[in-house]
Amino acid sequence: MRLKSIIASAAAVLAISSGSANGQSAVGHPDWPGSGQLFVGTCYQPIDRTREQVRDDVALMKKAGFTVVRMGDLSWDYFEPAEGVFDFKSFDYVMDEMHAAGIKVVLDISGLPAPQWLHHKYPGVDVVTQNGERLNAAERYMEDISDPDYRRLVTEFADALTKHYAHHPALFAIGFDNEIGNGFMSYSQADRARFVDWLKNRYGTLEALNKAWATQRWSRRIDSWDEVQLPYGDGPGPFERFLDLHRYWSDVTIDALKNLEAVRKKNVPDKPAISNLWDTAGRKGFDLLSTHRQYVSYGAMGFYPGDPSDSSWEARMMQGALSTPIWFNEFTAGGGGYYGAKGRSRMWAYVGLIDGAQALLAWTFNSHQGGEEQALFGLLDHDNTPSWKLGEFAQIASEFKTLEKMGFPRQMKPSVAIAYSFDTNIASAPNGPSNTVRQYITTPYWTQQHEAFRPLFRDNIDAAVINIGHEDLGRYKLVVVPGDYLMDKASADALRRYVSAGGTVVMTAFSAKVNENNQWFDTPLPGRLSDVFGLKTNEFYNADAPLVVTMNGEEIRGSNTFYEVLEPSTAQVLARFSNLEGAVPAITANRFGKGRAIYVATTAQAPIMEALYRSLYTDLAIAPGPKTPDGVYARVVDGRTLYVNTTPRAKDVQLDAPMAGVLTGRTWTGRLHLGAYGVDLLQK
Repeated sequence: MRLKSIIASAAAVLAISSGSANGQSAVGHPDWPGSGQLFVGTCYQPIDRTREQVRDDVALMKKAGFTVVRMGDLSWDYFEPAEGVFDFKSFDYVMDEMHAAGIKVVLDISGLPAPQWLHHKYPGVDVVTQNGERLNAAERYMEDISDPDYRRLVTEFADALTKHYAHHPALFAIGFDNEIGNGFMSYSQADRARFVDWLKNRYGTLEALNKAWATQRWSRRIDSWDEVQLPYGDGPGPFERFLDLHRYWSDVTIDALKNLEAVRKKNVPDKPAISNLWDTAGRKGFDLLSTHRQYVSYGAMGFYPGDPSDSSWEARMMQGALSTPIWFNEFTAGGGGYYGAKGRSRMWAYVGLIDGAQALLAWTFNSHQGGEEQALFGLLDHDNTPSWKLGEFAQIASEFKTLEKMGFPRQMKPSVAIAYSFDTNIASAPNGPSNTVRQYITTPYWTQQHEAFRPLFRDNIDAAVINIGHEDLGRYKLVVVPGDYLMDKASADALRRYVSAGGTVVMTAFSAKVNENNQWFDTPLPGRLSDVFGLKTNEFYNADAPLVVTMNGEEIRGSNTFYEVLEPSTAQVLARFSNLEGAVPAITANRFGKGRAIYVATTAQAPIMEALYRSLYTDLAIAPGPKTPDGVYARVVDGRTLYVNTTPRAKDVQLDAPMAGVLTGRTWTGRLHLGAYGVDLLQK
């Protein structure tokens, strides 16, 4: 079966679960099981455990106050040891033990990785490199998920698994294909044929394909579909084809998720889909934010944080504009080094509450003794001795039980949105030795995203991360577009409508340079939006030193040397570069319709974006959160204020009135003292 047929079959799924732009999950219910609760638990692999160990493990989980576990992932052959032979007896026992302990189960459909018997019997599922080498499935996710035999068999497995456990009282939710997006591209002749079908479906004619791929350049014209080859994912190749290669595999991935969602809706429609997806994985990734309502009930992810702001950006991106809370299907157990640091998981749990999280599941319960993650320490040591980590998660579970009566999980209603685009992420970082784009875009797209988000997070302001071409922008007071290199028509039209209706948009350098086909606009830049911003910006340079911006009499020092020359027509200059000759405009604002469009002539850099945002807060009625020192973040929830110190150093927070600490049991007068990784919830 060619991909065109697969896409056609998915159309029925879309018709059943069509999305809307109102912030509600299209596959969800307004009140899923567990609404208004907080969940603490763990990921558990019973394949490693005897029945006696399972009983002991479940007893420890119950004693720790765990209310949910995630199981089944990475274990297809545990349930189906041979094609069509299903054995659920061992897992039935584990499910029954969980139910007896009052623990709910997120059951993963473990479609990745595929069993060895499947690879052996159906070699079409094997990955073929771009050099024609067939690879053994040596590690996780080495499957060609576009292969029709794989699709048939994973659907049969998903159907059998969900039917068997549909009415089990422990079942809470269904997950799809752990970390899908982190797989490998494949280059077999069958893959090439499916890619050609995808191109036919997208472009219709060879004439349209030739135009989209700019084949007039350097003797690349295609005169027959038989001449089309799969672009290289690693190595030389024109930018247009590189983007379509990633779009193709994105569509393959999304279609796989929609097929599993159709199975869930058929067999367990009363249970939500809570899947550990990985849309930003470097190997392939996929376009989550333009499609998530078709197969997602809750935004969910593996949470292994580093910088608090960057980690928060990723959580916000995984949620998109959904109204349901975040689930951390995998959650750092200690983190940092082999064994971690005491108090660190608890601190991140409270950062999760700031981000609107409902659940966190420690990865993992028992430490791994073999396989790809051997020496990974879980809540139990390798000799099955409970570590301090289990006690720390028990403390989190106890505290969360109290907090769920105090307005948690938080209902997120952000007034600011950050625009994120899968297409820009790919288009702005193409492959190949003749890579003029990488030389031009010196600041990676993710860096620009993080730099635009960081000042908002520091000011304790909630922000959504969305695909602006697929959401209703009218709910936001401010939309920020950092380095959106590829500006498709849907996104440009959405921004035009938003500003015309009274919205405020901030766009930074590198934005709106290429169209949907990854070709530079032949119009004044920013493409499709030059009139909205009241300028053109067709010249680009690097200064001799990091740029300095003067705004409202204040000098703001950036960290980047790149700048664009803004040529205002109707736009007014708000700020200028003070270390460039000629008082070059740095920030402009243009009235368009009832709103305004602001352009920043350099990359998104936190100090510059912070000054700009703060100049807009009052006018836009955006209220910053509580004032906190560096490294401390806070949110007000039902009249109480949650403070989290994300640093390994003690911090003091100034208070206007005496406050009582819900978590510490202390009364704070004048100042709140937070130790390393300390947290408290204060009320009057």
